[in-house]
Amino acid sequence: MRQPIPLAQARHLPFWRRPITLLFLTAAAMPVAFATWSALLNNFVIEVASFDGADIGLLHTVREIPGFLAVGVIALLMFFREQILGLIALVLLGVATAVTAQFPSMGGILTITMLSSIGFHYFETVNQSLQLQWIDKARAPQMLGWIMAAGSGATLLAYLLIVVTWDRFNLSYNFVYMVSGGFTVFVGVFCLLAYPQFESPNPQLKTFVLRRRYWLYYLLQFMSGARRQIFVVFAGFMMVEKFGFAVHEVTALFLINLVANMVFAPVMGRVVTVFGERNALVFEYVGLVVVFLAYGGVYFFGWGVLLASALYIVDHLFFALALALKTYFQKIADPGDIAPTAAVAFTINHIAAVFLPVLLGLLWLASPAAVFILAAGMALVSLILALMIPRDPTPGNETIFHRPRAVIA
Repeated sequence: MRQPIPLAQARHLPFWRRPITLLFLTAAAMPVAFATWSALLNNFVIEVASFDGADIGLLHTVREIPGFLAVGVIALLMFFREQILGLIALVLLGVATAVTAQFPSMGGILTITMLSSIGFHYFETVNQSLQLQWIDKARAPQMLGWIMAAGSGATLLAYLLIVVTWDRFNLSYNFVYMVSGGFTVFVGVFCLLAYPQFESPNPQLKTFVLRRRYWLYYLLQFMSGARRQIFVVFAGFMMVEKFGFAVHEVTALFLINLVANMVFAPVMGRVVTVFGERNALVFEYVGLVVVFLAYGGVYFFGWGVLLASALYIVDHLFFALALALKTYFQKIADPGDIAPTAAVAFTINHIAAVFLPVLLGLLWLASPAAVFILAAGMALVSLILALMIPRDPTPGNETIFHRPRAVIA
């Protein structure tokens, strides 16, 4: 086994072998598989398995179960280093994506979705932990913005290829899934072999951590997970079911989102640095209330496809401000709490994801507009919670109800 390299010594390595380069490389590899799977999903399940709103809700409930069980990462960290566990999860995501079209039945789709979801959620849990451990607090918002932009750039290339070649070469779902998943597998294996193992300066606790003083962070994570389900499950499904978008049209919409993310994610990082996490999150949630109410208007008042597409893009842009939640926790956390709390936070983030898609899928059959009105209410609750973040969060000053003091667990 290779001897771990302390993080402080990693700066002497060639640039391509440094920790930050590894973060950028995996940030580019993960969405090539996951985002391609997402772009094709609605068309694939409708054309191949005749899914309706209730079926797609069930699929996403199954997809979110591994996220709910992300606390299992804590147990696995007793046997694997975080860096190794994250790369193994990345490879699993790639393999599951590659074989997705080989199982076109309801049972097959749910099984492969579960496997790819384990890879995705366990990779993301570890990756978020490593980002907060390996990146200095002062540089974190800006650097996280650039990492998000790198992921968008890699995915942009994949989506451009889909848009340009899908009709021209009559591509199959199997071919696209194989290529995108295979690329992610290749990068994951390369990173396992080419990079040394990095030793963070603060040893991470390998036990379940649930601290009272992190309560606001936990609630914001819960509401973030609930809000994300509306977008991931139903916003894209609406474009296919209501407006009849084909594969290349859905992917073109994703392309616009990616270009916007490449431009605005670094800007959002700068915004968080200048204006703080509180103001950034307040801006996000005010915007989401407006967006979700407008989504409801698309169904209730019959507003057209151009408005729906614009709302989809704006909605997606707000995801870039999620980095403010990460840096808020980085500022209030004990250094050794980052890894176990990342796992706990991922589980909390996915509590709503286990039951919300299937319940809202049933509500969708009765009233799609009601789903988006409910989402606006969730965004309003998030806004109220964001107003409880202090302007200068620190350990002991986690909410506006506390004054700075010694850290109390």
